[in-house]
Amino acid sequence: MPNAWKLLIIDDCATDRKIYRRFLLKDPHHYYQILEADSAEVGLGLCQNMPCDLILLDFCLPDMSGIEFLDQLRQKTFGSSVPVIMLTGHGDEEVAVQAMKKGVQDYLVKQHLKPDVLQLAVRNVIKQLYLQTQLQKTQERQRLIATMLLRIRQSLDLEEILYTAVREVQQLLKCDRVIVCQSSPETDSEQTGQNNSLLCYWAGSDDCNLKPLELLDNKANLMVPITLSDQQPVSKPWGFLIAHHCTKKREWQSDELEILCEVSVQLAIAIQQAELLTKTQAALEKEKQLNAFKSQIITTVSHEYRTPLASILAAASTLKQYGDHLDELKKQKFLHIIEQKARHMSKLIDDMLVMNQFELNKTKFKTIPLDLEQFFSILISEQQQLVSDRHDFIFQSTGNHKGFWGDQGLLRLIFSNLMSNAIKYSPKGGNIEFHLIGKESEVIFFIQDQGIGIPIEDQINLFQPFSRASNVDTLPGTGLGLAITKACVELHGGNISLDSQPDQGTKVTVCLPKQHIQKSSH
Repeated sequence: MPNAWKLLIIDDCATDRKIYRRFLLKDPHHYYQILEADSAEVGLGLCQNMPCDLILLDFCLPDMSGIEFLDQLRQKTFGSSVPVIMLTGHGDEEVAVQAMKKGVQDYLVKQHLKPDVLQLAVRNVIKQLYLQTQLQKTQERQRLIATMLLRIRQSLDLEEILYTAVREVQQLLKCDRVIVCQSSPETDSEQTGQNNSLLCYWAGSDDCNLKPLELLDNKANLMVPITLSDQQPVSKPWGFLIAHHCTKKREWQSDELEILCEVSVQLAIAIQQAELLTKTQAALEKEKQLNAFKSQIITTVSHEYRTPLASILAAASTLKQYGDHLDELKKQKFLHIIEQKARHMSKLIDDMLVMNQFELNKTKFKTIPLDLEQFFSILISEQQQLVSDRHDFIFQSTGNHKGFWGDQGLLRLIFSNLMSNAIKYSPKGGNIEFHLIGKESEVIFFIQDQGIGIPIEDQINLFQPFSRASNVDTLPGTGLGLAITKACVELHGGNISLDSQPDQGTKVTVCLPKQHIQKSSH
């Protein structure tokens, strides 16, 4: 309750007013600020200019009766209800009934008036007034909160929800600023040692210069956590809802804290719904991509298998029917066709399986220490045994390669895809260069050929699955090699780039950190 209640005594008898004042000032339970008026007109003027909490009204006034005063009071204060205790010199049941019908809270007879009687009557009216005021405030607060929460829950967009929340709470609490600070998902206090990355949404005054971390540490704020239920039993909150007032010192009330707590609970529900929608949409999009990928696989397999399979069948049929009449050279030619086409089909299946693993996020990534110079030397030697004499390999290694950790299988995929492309798209032969450069914290290698090159307009999509350059003509391929290579590079935390001109060859550069810890997908 308030520390002091403002009372107005309206009585034309100065002695009576003095008695009432003395009685009330002795009340051990309340402190009163008392105003006095000796006529109805003066009392009405005070009510208009200095609103009070309670009126002690004499029934018989020189300029009008107490009943007439009540009618005038309602008119001049536009119907607002100020509690009134009526006092009269003699008990009159008819007057008492009339006064009660006009809304008087109590009726006291002066000749029977004692300190405890007056104090009790005033305390009862004040208690009733306080409870009624609190009820009205609670009802109004619940109405405003319900309206506010409806506006918050009308959207499933997280950013719109947060901006709506801070704007509505700021207007409800009438404070300088309301902020939602969300702990950044990229911030891990165990790794960084501090939480200085915050995503903030706020509404209110622009005059406050406090930064997010300062708002969290400011003890003058009203702050409650926003905790999502799916984080249980982990107690770490999703973020904080903060009410801030800086223009002057503010004593926050318990009901304001209750408002903030209630909003934080409903806000957490709205946030969870928004995040669930985002995850569902992402899952649907992923499913859509997977379905498109599967359709493309079927189309590619059907197309890419038909030609080599026809060649294999034709060569096998020729050997079966005419093998006895063919010389050894022609037999070897047909067997070479079968072997070459079978390898192509096997490579196609392998690429499909690898790409499917990447699409499903099931690719295993296990790093071990590697001597890259030795590793790539062995791979280049293997390649030299598979190509014709038209291609010459050049291998150069510079810098410091020590301390590199990588996945041996994925690195082999990177090399084989890039090298096979360099060979395949250099049908006239020429030099194929492999340069390995070791630096302090990373390694760089590039493969450069003297082949057909890639048109500029095709280069932007070449790292997408099933994308091929427009100038490949009849050269076989699925368009998966570079997509697989890029995925392998990114698992190592590296990047890949391409530089090419038509008929001037292609240079593909890969940069890998010497040590990379893959983040868990869970």
